[in-house]
Amino acid sequence: MSISIKKLQLFEATARLGKLTKAANELALSQSAASQALKELEQSLGYPLFERVGRDLLITENGLKCLPKVRQIADLLDSLQLANLNPMSGVLRIVASGTIATYLLPKLLADFIRTYPEVTPEVHIGNTQMVIDYLDKGKASIGLIEGPAVHKRLKITPWQEDKLQVFCPPHHPLAKKSAINLKQLQQQSWVLREHGSGTRAIFDAAIEKIGAQINLAMELTRQSAIKESVKAGLGLGCLSQLSIAEELKNGGLVALQSPLNLSRRFSLVTHKDSHHNLLTQKFIDYLLTLS
Repeated sequence: MSISIKKLQLFEATARLGKLTKAANELALSQSAASQALKELEQSLGYPLFERVGRDLLITENGLKCLPKVRQIADLLDSLQLANLNPMSGVLRIVASGTIATYLLPKLLADFIRTYPEVTPEVHIGNTQMVIDYLDKGKASIGLIEGPAVHKRLKITPWQEDKLQVFCPPHHPLAKKSAINLKQLQQQSWVLREHGSGTRAIFDAAIEKIGAQINLAMELTRQSAIKESVKAGLGLGCLSQLSIAEELKNGGLVALQSPLNLSRRFSLVTHKDSHHNLLTQKFIDYLLTLS
């Protein structure tokens, strides 16, 4: 049984979209035809690409290993289409964690698109763990993360420096001193990012390094929710300086000096085995000039 381009496209789309039904719709196939095509592809390859868990398809280890090669084939096919004769056109798939996506990426994309106006960005936003998952499953070509990470199939390259900042509302007793010591760190309530976020990983590592224990009042997934909760007096916060710069400037929040080491580096994430098309490589090179 032959391995057709259509079947490879179906596999790539299923891995990227997470659902066979979505992949079938993208390729204008019926559900039954898509299911049969995927089954035939697995038979031709000699190993399963997905595990069936209820109605969900979970990509297998072998599926993850062959996905970069299939994406190379997809990129080559795209380059043959008339609309893509210009190598600096097409969809640029990026997944980034919250601080980068909100405070850095918009300007970077705007500058890049001014040079290459036929580029269409597709941006997904999540925490560091989501970025890693997206890259691993081939749902994006480029990832940008805020926290430490290691992965056997992904290349993680240090990119830009950043620093987290402890902060409180202007009516808080600590605001007058603009500082917090070790004892006060442990006495105060905290409103922090969720586990899985780069910001939380850096904060937890800094707390552990000085042997402190904190009182966690709330975990929130959005920076705006953390800032508003701190303003309302629900606890102290810790976020990137980038994300609270405006509030510090207008007096809505007050920065607190602390004994914590909260420096970090943003990182660029790509797949080790991927052969990037010219557009993707150009954007990677552009980002690295800014490191």
